[in-house]
Amino acid sequence: MLASQQVLTAAEMRAAEAALIEGGESAESLMERAGQGAADWVWRLSGGRSVTVLCGPGNNGGDGYVIARELEARGSAVSVVAPLDPATDAARKARAAWGGRPVATAKGDVLVDCLLGTGLSRPLSDEHARLMEELAAAHEQRIAVDLPSGVDSDTGALLNDGLPQYDVTVALGAWKRAHWLMPASERMGERRLVEIGVGDAGSGVALATPPSLSPPAMDAHKYSRGLLLVVGGKMVGAALLAARAAQHAGAGYVKLLSEHSHPALPADLVHDDGDPAEALADERVRAVLIGPGLGRGDAARRALEAVLQRGVPCVLDADALVLLTPAMLPSDCSHILVTPHAGELAKLCEAFAITDGPKLELARELAQVTGMTVLAKGPDNVLASPEHALLFPPAPRWLSTAGTGDVLAGLAASRMATGDTPMAAGGAAVVLHSEAARQLGPVFSAGELVGAVRAAYARFL
Repeated sequence: MLASQQVLTAAEMRAAEAALIEGGESAESLMERAGQGAADWVWRLSGGRSVTVLCGPGNNGGDGYVIARELEARGSAVSVVAPLDPATDAARKARAAWGGRPVATAKGDVLVDCLLGTGLSRPLSDEHARLMEELAAAHEQRIAVDLPSGVDSDTGALLNDGLPQYDVTVALGAWKRAHWLMPASERMGERRLVEIGVGDAGSGVALATPPSLSPPAMDAHKYSRGLLLVVGGKMVGAALLAARAAQHAGAGYVKLLSEHSHPALPADLVHDDGDPAEALADERVRAVLIGPGLGRGDAARRALEAVLQRGVPCVLDADALVLLTPAMLPSDCSHILVTPHAGELAKLCEAFAITDGPKLELARELAQVTGMTVLAKGPDNVLASPEHALLFPPAPRWLSTAGTGDVLAGLAASRMATGDTPMAAGGAAVVLHSEAARQLGPVFSAGELVGAVRAAYARFL
């Protein structure tokens, strides 16, 4: 794992900094490196406008004093607001090196929040919350250093009501979970990382990288590119959406299996109304998607059991997740990808006796307990295998419309039909899904999203 991609807890970050200090660094040298790197970003973003730096008592506040010193050296007009004196040796030295005098409050163009960073586990005091609110309202642009104050670093929870929206968040040393988990991630604005030399901390959680897709081989044919079977039920529309999406994500042959046809069925999509067991007997089937439009009756349950008994790589979505029980799973589930939304994730966790917790931990524990790969979808997508987990940049808000989950499942299943592992397929699906939405812009339907997948795919070739 690249150090720049790892996502750390507060404890992991403290351990990583301690390892650097054991290797010859000091708290002061790390603070200088972090503060100077953050000052570079503030300098670029402020564009010569006045800056107010809000400094807390800890090392995050110390970073703020370094930022103030660096900006003043470059000619910026800087005010420092410090409601508490420094409480660490490194922060005291940083304040002394700055050499200025804090003010009680300030009004300016850019606010830099260095009040409280990684490790906060309780709400801001009423006094500090009011100060934050006043300063945020008095500045046109807001930049958070490491994390916005009032955010739980490990879960992304907001510890106070009414926290401000930031334009930019400058992470220090490594990404933290809150940078990519809701609801905190929604407050972050653009995210930038200042590296300070942190090595691989072995966290097991990373920020996903874009997929590297490739065109088919010169001698490829529809079966060598992968035959995907989409198993639907009485409600054909959802399965049709998934199948149409799958046609645009790499599989060479997509077959829709459902009890009925559909008026919108395109001529280039093969439809089969036969028995699922017979369709699954085709040894050319490389992957299966089951769940969208499946239903929850006896026939749907039998179809799901047949898919799981077949042992082919598969994606379980929607109704299949409601029907799934521990007794249905084979001994080896490494070929299975499940794609639950929040409600379906809760039901799966209940079925597998997993207690309540943050989304990331639920997905990781479900993967570890079952051996499946779990794509917990939503505005903060979490992809977890038994070994590690991936987080993603926020998905476009316009994806919050009916049918887009079916599209995501189709993309993932198509990638599995090409031979991708469940982790690779899930990661590619999330990125393609989000990129297609970005290219469409505001107000689109799931059908329009399918139409944008082709251009999104081309971006990663």
